[in-house]
Amino acid sequence: MYTKSIATAFILSVFALSAWAQNVVKFTAGPDTIVINKHIYGHFAEHLGRCIYDGLYVGEDNKTLANTDGVRNDVIAALKNLHIPNLRWPGGCFADTYHWKDGIGPKDKRPSIVNTWWGGVTENNSFGTHDFLNLCERLGAEPYLAGNVGSGEVQELADWVQYVNFDGKSPMSDLRRTNGREKPWKVKFWGVGNEAWGCGGNMTPDYYADVYRRYATFMADNGVGLFRIASGANSADYNWTETLMKKIPHGLIQGIALHHYAVINWGKKGSSTMYTDEEYFKTMQSAWFMNELVEKHAAIMDKYDPEKKIALVVDEWGGWYDVEPGTNPGFLYQQNTMRDAVLAGMTLNIFNNHADRVRMANLAQTVNVLQAVILTEGDKMLMTPTYHVLEMYKIHQDAKLIPIQLTSNDLTFGQEKIPAVSAAASITTNGKTHVSLVNIDPKKEQKITIDLADKRYGTVHGRLLTSKKLRDFNSFEKPAYIKPREFNEAQLKGNQLSLNLPPFSVVVLTLE
Repeated sequence: MYTKSIATAFILSVFALSAWAQNVVKFTAGPDTIVINKHIYGHFAEHLGRCIYDGLYVGEDNKTLANTDGVRNDVIAALKNLHIPNLRWPGGCFADTYHWKDGIGPKDKRPSIVNTWWGGVTENNSFGTHDFLNLCERLGAEPYLAGNVGSGEVQELADWVQYVNFDGKSPMSDLRRTNGREKPWKVKFWGVGNEAWGCGGNMTPDYYADVYRRYATFMADNGVGLFRIASGANSADYNWTETLMKKIPHGLIQGIALHHYAVINWGKKGSSTMYTDEEYFKTMQSAWFMNELVEKHAAIMDKYDPEKKIALVVDEWGGWYDVEPGTNPGFLYQQNTMRDAVLAGMTLNIFNNHADRVRMANLAQTVNVLQAVILTEGDKMLMTPTYHVLEMYKIHQDAKLIPIQLTSNDLTFGQEKIPAVSAAASITTNGKTHVSLVNIDPKKEQKITIDLADKRYGTVHGRLLTSKKLRDFNSFEKPAYIKPREFNEAQLKGNQLSLNLPPFSVVVLTLE
């Protein structure tokens, strides 16, 4: 018997059935006020490898690629289609070595720096604060700035807040106007350092709690409503969350971060495309661990914040594999197969079902790095299977959560097992109900019945993402090999919906 209770009335019980037995999703009575915050669908762009330079940004003088102020137009269009709600920048580990004043003013006068974290490359700071915040405006996305706490001073972060947010006369707002921007951008989301337990300074939680209090105190609000996010735990470090919740005054903090990557083995992560069945299972097992992490960190937060005012912000998540052969190991460039689509769908369902506490998340990363939604090569660009999952799931953004109970078969490997099916449901303000379903099993179809309880619908239609083989991916030669297609195989009878999920597939249903 495999039973898992989830705080938002999402209850998973997996029992011993044959592989072809029926899975059941049941709409349940529960709080009808929980909204799936659109910021769960955020992204992350670090100065790492070819994410910024040669990915997002190709330079204003580039005459080969269509661009707006140096940012590729095809990338802008693709990200806008995702309804990208927020974008985190400039790191990551890079954030705690980044000095923002190096990236403002005339570009030919900006100092070059060495990216000591990622590849030891020299970059010229041609993509800086103005470039990033203007890009966010074009995307209709809220910027999420990660402040330098590791190697920066309190005054440096306080100046950055004033530079981008203050509308009156001050040294920093005057400097902003000198650099060509009259009105402030009003940046709401701020990370107070990154991975303080590691690359952000190798701090203890007690020490970082004091550091956080100091930096956060001098971040002037300026009427913006700052949302300050503390550098949170590395995966299952529950003591880190406990210490921060206990020692930081709640008026100074609006979010606590959590980082967790689906990794087979940190020493040898395995190929992104030529993985074994065992490596597939271990990746999915590591991804499913996110559910336990969210539950346990949320339970700690509930002790100190029962009203759930402080958000759990999973601002780094995704699959992490060995880099592609022949590429710089410090650039973290990897391909993206149907394994990543399944991983993304399952993870987003976890976040949706814990939307009472998880109110922001950031997939790592946007372009050419880790589980990217976009890959570029010269003038070529493609959308990965992960991109298509984010596009299919955008219907959940700011929709009201429908609590569910899921009974799922097991996916087993040896003596280990995880649920074979993942699900989440929501209802939009216009009355449409959406159900996102993932079959994690790489070989077997899963039959599902959805009990709609007292809800009645007249029509159902859906979209499906899968491929011929689990290890398929989009290449620059075949950029649209994997893409969503219509799925009209769900049968609606009264308050029952039934369908068969193909192996390694993601389905989103719309009921009206």
